[in-house]
Amino acid sequence: MTAPAWPAMPPSAPQHAPGPGRRLARWLLERAGWRVTGTLPDLPKLVLIGAPHSSWWDGIWGLLAKVALGADIGFMVKRELFFFPLGTVLRRLGGIPIERSATHGIVDETAARFRRSERFWLGITPEGTRKRVTRWKTGFWHIARKAGVPILPIYFHYPDKTIGIGAPFVPSDDLDADLTRLRAFYAPWRGRHRGTE
Repeated sequence: MTAPAWPAMPPSAPQHAPGPGRRLARWLLERAGWRVTGTLPDLPKLVLIGAPHSSWWDGIWGLLAKVALGADIGFMVKRELFFFPLGTVLRRLGGIPIERSATHGIVDETAARFRRSERFWLGITPEGTRKRVTRWKTGFWHIARKAGVPILPIYFHYPDKTIGIGAPFVPSDDLDADLTRLRAFYAPWRGRHRGTE
């Protein structure tokens, strides 16, 4: 059986040099039956969103995929998870601790980080929790708008163990229209316990 092809990291994207960690992550994903499909955009900066987020397993498969691809993606994680030794591992993988009760400054701080960085990909789960929600948190949209960077949707589809890469788009000035468009993109995909409807 031939191993699945892996999307290539484009030259402008932030990335890590190949190494044993990448080979191990690919082996683990392949052994578990997971694959990554789609094309990564040749962009130095973007906000990457992942959904549906219904299980802790999403984080495990997502981090393995990030390492397997060699992608240098920062990702926001609640500060409570940054205890030793997990915090050390999360930081090494690109984790950025977030105090969820004080979110008012996160958009400005993150947009400033985008402006300071030559290359920066940031991953966020728009649902903000593993529980079913009727409305997504909109911080990812505000960060992308303020930083002037596109949004890249990534989906988890557990029925066939696929992590899929969508097409990037630049957010408009209409939040509700953009959220409707994104929800429509995610409608076919099923997480471990649910979809995004």
